[in-house]
Amino acid sequence: MLFNSIDFAIFLPIVFVLYWHVMQKNLKFQNLFLVLASYLFYGWWDWRFLSLIFFSTGVDFWVGLQMQGQTRLRRKVLLWISIIVNLGFLGFFKYYNFFLDNLIKSFSFFGATLQADSLQIILPVGISFYTFQTLSYSIDVYRGKLEPTRDFISFAAFVSFFPQLVAGPIERATNLLPQFFEERKFDSIKAVDGCRQILWGLFKKIVVADNCAELANRIFNNYDTFHGSTLLLGAIFFAFQIYGDFSGYSDIAIGTSRLFGFNLMRNFAFPYFSRDIAEFWRRWHISLSTWFRDYIYIPMGGSGGNSWKSLRNIFVIFVVSGFWHGANWTFVFWGLLNAIYFIPLYLSNRNRSNLDTVAEHKMLPSLREALQMSATFFLTLIAWVFFRSGSLADAVHYLQIMFSRSIFLAPQIQNKQLIVVPFLLVLIGSEWLQRDKQHALQFEGTNLRLGLRWGVYYALIFAIVFFGGSQQDFIYFQF
Repeated sequence: MLFNSIDFAIFLPIVFVLYWHVMQKNLKFQNLFLVLASYLFYGWWDWRFLSLIFFSTGVDFWVGLQMQGQTRLRRKVLLWISIIVNLGFLGFFKYYNFFLDNLIKSFSFFGATLQADSLQIILPVGISFYTFQTLSYSIDVYRGKLEPTRDFISFAAFVSFFPQLVAGPIERATNLLPQFFEERKFDSIKAVDGCRQILWGLFKKIVVADNCAELANRIFNNYDTFHGSTLLLGAIFFAFQIYGDFSGYSDIAIGTSRLFGFNLMRNFAFPYFSRDIAEFWRRWHISLSTWFRDYIYIPMGGSGGNSWKSLRNIFVIFVVSGFWHGANWTFVFWGLLNAIYFIPLYLSNRNRSNLDTVAEHKMLPSLREALQMSATFFLTLIAWVFFRSGSLADAVHYLQIMFSRSIFLAPQIQNKQLIVVPFLLVLIGSEWLQRDKQHALQFEGTNLRLGLRWGVYYALIFAIVFFGGSQQDFIYFQF
């Protein structure tokens, strides 16, 4: 079920009313109801894969219980059961054909022939997200950071919680799971702010991302027929497509969770206002980058060892992050490229030099900050070309044309196709003014009058209804 669909527009109010007016007096009934609603939400896409979520839930619930009171060796064996089962499912559904195709090519390179047929595998939506979420539970129980739960319904609700089930944020068990054991009372202030965040997320997805997608798809799919200037615009449109698409989903997920009394972690913090790549990665897909930091980077030694080991760990974490996104060498190279961007900052000890809000307490950035943000966005733009392209050869060819002399020619785009540009300016301007807030419509503590606030809401609704692009699936559903 898509957030930007009529189905969800009907589903959400029904679940909300039943949750608060029928189930509110019994916490267990609320959690059971959330499990059923979440399974309906996921099964709306393909009910067959509900068994996969249920099995993964059962394995990690059992592993957690079995770890209690056991020796370190037995706990480690149980942890590896969880890792093998979860990553085994993920590896089969997401990477089987990728590894098979590359194995065949490797044999062919040495003059041998390997006979093997690829499988017609359907990638379960959200498998990369809920797999990492359940793994966080097993790992944290193993480390002693979390007591194993004996309440299967609450644990199942944690794994399948529908607002963030298919595209995050990837929640930690230490944050989200305890919330299922706390009595929840309706908070109108939290619910209203949740509605505002949902509205902003829908605007970013339907108006910005979907309109950008139409232009980006047309340009990337026919890149060899356009001038370099057009390809530059294509890369910019994709940059805002993926940002509006993914951060829009996160806004809707976080806002929806607040309607039900839950607090999810922030997943985006206005990343295109970053002054260097390190800051960008502290602000982009925060739940994934911190997951890799805490469960892979730090256990490998982080930056605590010698320089060579630290550099190795940095490359590993970025390459793994790229590979997590998809079974294509373009994603691996995208991760590698970001590691190359990051290394000079690390070696010069400047990777944590921009921890504050850019132009804090000022209306405009300084010239230096403006140049830093522009340079960071440009580097990110180059990396997005590899992320979006179908192959490494396509990405290289795309960039060759983009940086040719034709970059100085007029873009081959009709004026009517640029309807998204004013909305991009609204997006950038609104988030710049609210860059010290959690989202662009968080008006508490501001001087914006009530009448103007409602004017903003109605304007966004009008834009969504009349200027939304053709419906596009959320990009991260494929990951």
